[in-house]
Amino acid sequence: MHDPRAVAASSKILEFAKAARSLSHTAKLRGLEVPTFRSPPCLLGVQRSIRWSGTDATISVVLRGRPWQAVLSDMIEGVLIANRLTSVEADCFRSVFWQAVADLDVAA
Repeated sequence: MHDPRAVAASSKILEFAKAARSLSHTAKLRGLEVPTFRSPPCLLGVQRSIRWSGTDATISVVLRGRPWQAVLSDMIEGVLIANRLTSVEADCFRSVFWQAVADLDVAA
């Protein structure tokens, strides 16, 4: 018999991967840098982190025990930070990224 917690975790991981692909594709289409996404962060006690390797960014987000909207928000904010957008630019792109994950918004 399948453990319901394992199935839910697996589902959330798949949705995280779909969201990462969608955000990456949208960033690339808009000429933005495409960060790497992973979970969980290496830093204990944080919900999200960004790690830099030169100009490349890795966005790490906690999935377990968090609302899906919070996970998506952290991923989107990570892309904006990774691209060092001004507040006006970030506001415009934030809407674009939310539209890119709108269909995923019903997950977990």
